[in-house]
Amino acid sequence: MPRVCALTVYTIPPDRNLPDVTAEDFQKVDLTQYKWIHWEGRNADEQIKMIQRVNDYNKSCPTDQRITISVEIEKEREDLYQLFQYGEVVFVSKDVAKHFGFTSAAEAVVGLYPRVKNGAYLVCAWAEQGADALGPDGCILHSPSFPPEKIVDTLGAGDTFNASIICALAKGQTMEEAITFGCRIAGKKCGIQGYDGI
Repeated sequence: MPRVCALTVYTIPPDRNLPDVTAEDFQKVDLTQYKWIHWEGRNADEQIKMIQRVNDYNKSCPTDQRITISVEIEKEREDLYQLFQYGEVVFVSKDVAKHFGFTSAAEAVVGLYPRVKNGAYLVCAWAEQGADALGPDGCILHSPSFPPEKIVDTLGAGDTFNASIICALAKGQTMEEAITFGCRIAGKKCGIQGYDGI
C-alpha cells in the first residue's frame, strides 16, 4: 500500500558540496511506495525527466494508485519557470511572485495561473498576509496567517507550509482546508526553535 507521506526530491544547500539529484539517481526510487512526490525546483531539466518517469508510471496504474505530483518554484531563476506546467499542485514563492510584478498572493495566483496545466492548483503564501490558492474552478481561496505570540525561528516555515498542505490534501481535505492547515502549522513553526513540537 503506498504511503500517504510524500517523497521530496531536492538537494542539500550548495555550501555542503553535495550534487543535485539526477534522473539517473531517481531511477532507483521504487515508485510503488509513494502516493505523492514533491519537487523543490533546483535542476529543472533533470527534474522534468524524473517527473516524466512518474507520469509514465501513472499511465500504467489504476486511478487510485497514481502518484500525485507537486512542484515548488521558490527561486527567481528562468530555468525553474518551466516547472509550472508539471504539478497537480504548484507552490510559488512570494519572491518569485514579486519578481513577476505581483503585489499580493491573490494577484500572483490569478496572474500566474495560465502557466500551470489544466486542472492544477496554484498556491502562494504571502507571510503575514496568509496564503491564496486558485484551482480549475476559478475561485480564489484564502487563509489568513496564524502568527505565534512571539516569532522565534522562521527558518523552514515555507517547507513546513508546503508539507502541511501536501499532508492535508493526501488525507482527502479540500484545498481550502489544506491552505488553512498550512498557515496554522507554519505559524506554529515560527513560534518554536527547530521542528520539535509541530
